[in-house]
Amino acid sequence: MSLLQQLTADMVTAMKERDKETLNVVRMLKAAVQNEQIELGHDLNSDEEVAVMAREYKQRKESLAEFENAGRDDLVEQAKKELTIVEKYMPQQLSKDDVEKIVSEVIDTLGVDSMKGFGQVMGAVMPKVKGQADGKLVNQVVKEQLSK
Repeated sequence: MSLLQQLTADMVTAMKERDKETLNVVRMLKAAVQNEQIELGHDLNSDEEVAVMAREYKQRKESLAEFENAGRDDLVEQAKKELTIVEKYMPQQLSKDDVEKIVSEVIDTLGVDSMKGFGQVMGAVMPKVKGQADGKLVNQVVKEQLSK
C-alpha cells in the first residue's frame, strides 16, 4: 500500500470516528504528498515519500520548539499531538548509537581525522540515514567524533 493510499484510508477512518485533529493532520500530509507529485510530475517512490514526511515532521518539530520558547502551552499540546500523528508515517528512527556507528564507519572509510573533512563526512552520511535520523543529531555526532 502506497503512502497516499494509507493516508486516504486513515482519513476515512478519522472521518468515521469524528476525530477532527487526526483528520486535519492527515489531510495536510496527503496534500503535501499530492503537491510533491504534481511538482515532480510522477507518482512518488518510497524515498520521495519519506522525504515529504521528514519535511512535514521537521516543520512540526520546529514549530513545537518555537511555541515552547514563546510559552504558548495551548499550541505546544497541539503541536505534540500533530507530531505523534506524523510519526506514524515515518520510518523507524535510528538511535544515537546507530548513528554513531554509521558515522565512525564513514570516517574510517574516508580516512578523515580532523574537522576539515566535516563536509565530506556529512555528505557521505546523510544519504545513508535519510529519513531515519535528524540532521541535527548527525551533525552533532560527526562533530563529536571528528573533535576527538
